[in-house]
Amino acid sequence: MNAEASSAPLPRLWPQGAISLIGMAGAGKSTLGRLLADRLGWAHVDTDRLIESFYGLPLQDLLDGLGLEAFLKAENTLVSMLNVRRAVISTGGSVVYGRQAMERLSLLGPVVHLDISLESFLKRVGDGGNRGLAIAPGRTREDLYHERQPLYVAAADFTVSTDAGDQHHSLERLYEWLAADKTEPKG
Repeated sequence: MNAEASSAPLPRLWPQGAISLIGMAGAGKSTLGRLLADRLGWAHVDTDRLIESFYGLPLQDLLDGLGLEAFLKAENTLVSMLNVRRAVISTGGSVVYGRQAMERLSLLGPVVHLDISLESFLKRVGDGGNRGLAIAPGRTREDLYHERQPLYVAAADFTVSTDAGDQHHSLERLYEWLAADKTEPKG
């Protein structure tokens, strides 16, 4: 943990709050979430792992067994019940479909969109097999990307690009935003 950086005041975070990371699969939410949590000296919560733990199944098996609609409902319910403090929350990409989940994340603290281009998404996710990618039958990964992007933008307090793949640069951009005066404009 970087003790010097974590002791500086972060106006955008209240001491007992949380920060949530949203974005497409492959955007780096889990990786950046762990790095940010370590830097802040906070816990890291990965909602995909939380869902797997709750149901005792890998995400893909759960999605296959429940079907898309029931899976999204389960995700919305579990995330909307989060009651964490001093935590960085890495969400599943489909969390943005859950109104109650997104309301809860916003109540806990800032919501940050980790943005990647369509090309990066396709390259990082591949065919999406065994990833637990919540996509409706007959829809393409391109369709999914274009459907979700405006939802992420609308829900986010800040957006940082993770296209370059340099997690430490993305971490610094995010940390600088957290440390900035709250009166600065969104984004």
